[in-house]
Amino acid sequence: MNISKLDEERKLAILNAALKEFVTKGYDAASTNIIAKEAGISKALMFHYVENKQELFLFVYRYFKQLLDEHYYQKLDTREQELFSKLRQSYLLQIDLIRQYPAILEFDKLTEPTNSHVINEILLHENQQNNLAECSAILDTIDESHFRKELDKNICKQFITWANIGFTTQILQEIKRSGADSFDSEKIIEHLDAYFDELRKIFYSPLEKMN
Repeated sequence: MNISKLDEERKLAILNAALKEFVTKGYDAASTNIIAKEAGISKALMFHYVENKQELFLFVYRYFKQLLDEHYYQKLDTREQELFSKLRQSYLLQIDLIRQYPAILEFDKLTEPTNSHVINEILLHENQQNNLAECSAILDTIDESHFRKELDKNICKQFITWANIGFTTQILQEIKRSGADSFDSEKIIEHLDAYFDELRKIFYSPLEKMN
């Protein structure tokens, strides 16, 4: 596998093109012709660096799996226990990643079953839950004392999970509409803060809303 030896600009172009094609169409329907065209190189040159579609897919999967671990999961501040501050931190890290890797929020689609027994076996062995749209891990380590006493904490967390997934979907739609290079991150963060303020009003006790 020689793709890792490419200059950073060309490597990034291939990785982003391949990630976009694989998450959009899945491994089986993904076209290496489209990946090469999107990356701005010939298919022959692309296969000079990667042997075949299977190797390209596995390289992309492993590359982004490691990238998410190093630049998202390891950077989350586990000491933060206030739910919405923790979610805000999560979104800021995601936005930073989106700028370089526009399809990164859909990484989990790479783990969907394929027609390739080899791919399925490797994914089964290597797969870990890296879905950025899910906030279950964040919700498991929060300070629940902020919630209204009369509310069921588990139901609250389920509602917030659904709201979080909906907001992530909205961000994805905004990025697809405007492009990763031109989407307004400041506007998204402003919207995000307003969104969290409203959720605090719904789920937190009155004394906690302003904290």
